[in-house]
Amino acid sequence: MDNNSSDPLASADVLHSDQPGDEILYPREIFSRHRRQNETVEIRSYDFKRPERISKDQMRSLQTLHEGFARNFGASLSGFLRTIVEVRVEQAEQMTYSEFLGSLANPTSFSLITGEPLDGQFCLEISPLIIYPILDRLMGGNTKDLFVPQRPMTMIEMRLVRRIIERGMHSLTEAWSGIGDFRFELGEMESNPQLVQIVPPNEVVVVIGFEVRMGGRTGTMKLCLPYNVIEPVIEDLNARNWFVTTRDTEENTVQSMIEKGLSEATLDVEVTLAETSITFNELRTLQVGDLLTTSKLSSEPVVVSVGGSPKFTGSIGHHRGNSAVKIEGIYEGSHGAGTEDH
Repeated sequence: MDNNSSDPLASADVLHSDQPGDEILYPREIFSRHRRQNETVEIRSYDFKRPERISKDQMRSLQTLHEGFARNFGASLSGFLRTIVEVRVEQAEQMTYSEFLGSLANPTSFSLITGEPLDGQFCLEISPLIIYPILDRLMGGNTKDLFVPQRPMTMIEMRLVRRIIERGMHSLTEAWSGIGDFRFELGEMESNPQLVQIVPPNEVVVVIGFEVRMGGRTGTMKLCLPYNVIEPVIEDLNARNWFVTTRDTEENTVQSMIEKGLSEATLDVEVTLAETSITFNELRTLQVGDLLTTSKLSSEPVVVSVGGSPKFTGSIGHHRGNSAVKIEGIYEGSHGAGTEDH
């Protein structure tokens, strides 16, 4: 048996040195304990200017987190603008801050966001292709023949945009509640993103890209999360812990949204003082000043109806110069007198 065939160093090249005995052997092939013969090795290029500092699992968790934000923000805008607004996550990727700025339009809607107790700022960019249609809808337009201007926003437009983004801060706080107790607030606003340097140009950031659709108009929205800002909580984005927390958070979020929607609904309240019957001839001869008598005593409770359904009993009176009804109990039918005061 040839000893050289089993010894990888036998087929090695020799690096010669000026000093005798310092020759260095190195093999022509790379051997690995886990590599099989004839196995292909996938070689990926690595850009040291754009190091990936966040794992794929953590990126997926960030994307899932902001999918919840997109749903809540879309629902909030739909109620605010009284039209259907769809917001969905398009992508989540890592890049440098300078690359993020280079991908933005100028002028645009560029806002800074603080999130205590995080040390630093996020930034949110909303494309003019969707922010101007939203402003037009907010001011009573139909957005059909809207021309999107290529100019910085006026002070009035920026104040209206601030009202829109502030609604998103509540949705963002709810979305991050599964990780910790954060309070996101809107900071300064700018039309030229190149003038805002929240981190060095080569700093790694996570960019969450959204698509915003309202009627026939579509635009983008981008949320920039610098790595040095989210680094203290990055380990909390572990997929196993995150999805368990997310499930509970989403259930609580849906419940709170339903409760909030119901609490803001308006209902008609009616008070029935008494009922009686008259003939058609009496109805024809009714005049101003005529009295209608009933068999009900003035001291008996009246019926309070909500949405056309009897719900409470009450007593009539006055409060601060206005006619008023005091709720005395729960309505239990024509033969019930109600329960105790509530």
